[in-house]
Amino acid sequence: MKGSIQLRLTALAVTMLAVTAAYAQDNKMGVSQPEVNYQAGGSPLADAPMYQSTNPKAPPMTQAEFDLARKTYFERCAGCHGVLRKGATGKPLTPDITLERGTDYLKAFIAYGSPAGMPNWLTSGEMDDKLVDVMARYIQQDPPVPPEYGMAQMKETWKVIVPPDQRPKRKMNNYNLENIFSTTLRDTGEVALIDGDTKKIINIVKTGYAVHISRMSASGRYLFVIGRDAKINMIDLWMPTPDNVAEIRVGLEARSVDTSKYKGYEDKLAIAGSYWPPQFTIMNGDTLEPIKIVSTRGMVVGTQEYHPEPRVASIVASHYKPEFVVNVKETGKTLMVDYSNIDALKMTEIGSAPFLHDGGWDSSKRYFMVAANNSNKIAAIDAKDGKLAGLTEVGKIPHPGRGANFMHPKYGPVWATGHLGDDSISLIGTDPKKHKQYAFKEVAKLKGPGGGALFIKSHPKSRHLYSDAPLNPDPKVSQSVVVFDIDELDKGYTVLPIAEWAGISDDGAKRVVQPEYNKAGDEVWFSVWSAKDKQSAIVVVDDRTLKLKAVIKDPRLITPTGHFNVYNTQHDVLTQTEGAASRRPAHRRNAT
Repeated sequence: MKGSIQLRLTALAVTMLAVTAAYAQDNKMGVSQPEVNYQAGGSPLADAPMYQSTNPKAPPMTQAEFDLARKTYFERCAGCHGVLRKGATGKPLTPDITLERGTDYLKAFIAYGSPAGMPNWLTSGEMDDKLVDVMARYIQQDPPVPPEYGMAQMKETWKVIVPPDQRPKRKMNNYNLENIFSTTLRDTGEVALIDGDTKKIINIVKTGYAVHISRMSASGRYLFVIGRDAKINMIDLWMPTPDNVAEIRVGLEARSVDTSKYKGYEDKLAIAGSYWPPQFTIMNGDTLEPIKIVSTRGMVVGTQEYHPEPRVASIVASHYKPEFVVNVKETGKTLMVDYSNIDALKMTEIGSAPFLHDGGWDSSKRYFMVAANNSNKIAAIDAKDGKLAGLTEVGKIPHPGRGANFMHPKYGPVWATGHLGDDSISLIGTDPKKHKQYAFKEVAKLKGPGGGALFIKSHPKSRHLYSDAPLNPDPKVSQSVVVFDIDELDKGYTVLPIAEWAGISDDGAKRVVQPEYNKAGDEVWFSVWSAKDKQSAIVVVDDRTLKLKAVIKDPRLITPTGHFNVYNTQHDVLTQTEGAASRRPAHRRNAT
């Protein structure tokens, strides 16, 4: 038995040489481990009922093998290769390609990975020999199609827990609402509402799975969160104990939610974008009742090829017009959705580059800076004129979160992003009036500790720039953050050992993720994220001294990841003004 297994592995290794050579033709550069960690993501569609057809040209499979393979594909592969296997950030795996490759080739591809970013599922121990064989046969079958999700399905999930006329007419608690933090408890399907003043948990609120983002209504009363399973929860912060007042599921997988912010439309509407089905949904802002669903299926920018599942990534509300800025991932389009007349919806389509993902406003809140991550570009969307203001080449796989704005002494206002695929931090000029020669160009690169960065942050009242790297394979990097002094960027960064400061004794991953300022801008909060069965924590740092200020530990803080300060989220506080740029703390900070 041992000899036969060795022979099979040897044969696979020989085939793998051909796999590597074939992919090397298309990929001159390899990928880093942080990219692999990020791209090999799963999908909540693993348990969704689907019809599975059998391709007569494909190797036979039993029903049990189909079920195992489909579940495995959506848990481990769909985030990269797409729900329909048409390709997303990874290559297409449709039968017209996989049947030609053959089972042995595919087994080698799955087992050993590739320079293009395919994980080595067998040799890493994530799959055994049997599962590799099942997956190699499965991707030669016709891909199953998840069910669509329309108005009828949405209304079946829509619940108004507390009707608007039964909600408080004024704030019924003594919390400083503007300094509350909404922290995602990823693996329990909850968010923790934490009092930023006392550092005490106010409530643990049931939500969808793995909340991706928290967004505030324009008034600051309602908190909206959306899980990866496309469930939206609306939380009323005026209640004696803030809690859910409405909920809905707008699809089977999603990432984005926001509300109307333009003058005269405050709190009137909400919008959510789905990965599956590829669409966005506009809802009433006080009840989440669905009003209109718009598909995003269409042609890819540049190639003009049809894509059947262009996922809706980030959505923000314009400050210049009654519009939502909807970024569509695979087609590389930004849709400026005019919500002033829902019955006669108007959209302006702006093409930039495929794989639009996350981003944030520049300091003027006119330009939305969105990462086209696998295109290694940042697109600047002009919300005032409704056009593409610039397309900037940056490092490998930009992942800014909302990005960070500050005043640079030479380049004026700049917006910064970190990267998953390399150790650079790109600074992009954002002022086409006073600093036209630098506008929407990469004006400088900072060197961070390594790839795997997810979030970067600054604040108008701070002279610091923070960057995490939770997906870096080196625990020393993933368990710490780096801080730059904005006035002395050339001196490099200071390392803060956040996980060590957390004082967690067990052997959890302790990845440090998402710097977030309090309202005053004098504290920065970090999640120390370990597995579901390990202890996690939140660490609070004094921004002026860069010293530990507080550690929040509680058995209910299970897998904390993203956190969002109410005031900063409500007002899109990401900016540095020229006045703030001239303010300097009394002490000097030494960088290492």
